[in-house]
Order: sequence, then structure tokens, then C-alpha cells
Amino acid sequence: MKIRTAFIEDLDQLVTLFEEYRAFYHKPAQPEVAREFLRNRMNNEESVIYVAELKNKSLAGFVQLYPYFSSTNLKRLWLLNDLYVNPNYRGQGISVQLIEKAQQLAKETNAHALMLETGKDNVVGNRLYPKTGFKLYDDVNFYEWKCAES
Repeated sequence: MKIRTAFIEDLDQLVTLFEEYRAFYHKPAQPEVAREFLRNRMNNEESVIYVAELKNKSLAGFVQLYPYFSSTNLKRLWLLNDLYVNPNYRGQGISVQLIEKAQQLAKETNAHALMLETGKDNVVGNRLYPKTGFKLYDDVNFYEWKCAES
């Protein structure tokens, strides 16, 4: 198994994984919308997507990162927005390898930090992230304003 950058040729398999990921968050299936969303992120270089590729060339998981910037630190930040491994391949350390690849990107781009958000009820994620060096940061309040219900 290897962790590598996703290519547009991976889109069919990536959409399947992405829709499984979205289902985990109780979002309705929208494979064509998801395909267009991922295609645009890739074509416009608006995110970095790494995939876990098995020896048979099938994809077992992915991580998607978005760039943003810190004015106070005068540096780039990376948002680890999506991390997913198909249930058939969990427990093999794939999530850890995907996170390590994301951390490598942060170092290579001289970023200030790699940030992520997860639900308090995400038991697996809340065990995984500290194990990979993330620190729970609770010094600020997180607020959200939505343009529309989604």
C-alpha cells in the first residue's frame, strides 16, 4: 500500500470513498454533485488530496486538505477537512499514514500548523488525532454562521 497524491484518473474511486465519507456524516447521496465538487477542487488546485492505494490499485482511503492563512502568524495553515478509510481496511494504520502525509505537506510548505475539527462524539477520531501528535485546543470558542440550511 502506498500514500500518494490523487490524480483526476482516480475520480471514480475517489467519488465512491467520498460518498461513503459523506454518508458517515448523514448527508444524502449526491454522487454527481460530489464528482463535480472533487473535480473542481483538483482542477483548480483548491485542495490537496492524498489517497491510500492498495497493491491491486484500488483506493482504501483518502485525506483532503485545504490551504488557508494565519495573519497573526504570517504563515500558511492547512485544514485537514476530510479523512476517511473504507471500513474493510480499517485497523491497518492507513489513517495514521494519511495523517503523516498531511503533516509532511505542512512541513514542506513551511506552514504554521495543520488544523482539524471533529465532533465530540467521533470516538475513533478523538483517539486517533492525539496519537498522531494533535493537541486539543480549547482556548477559543468556535462559532459558525450559515448562509443557508444544509
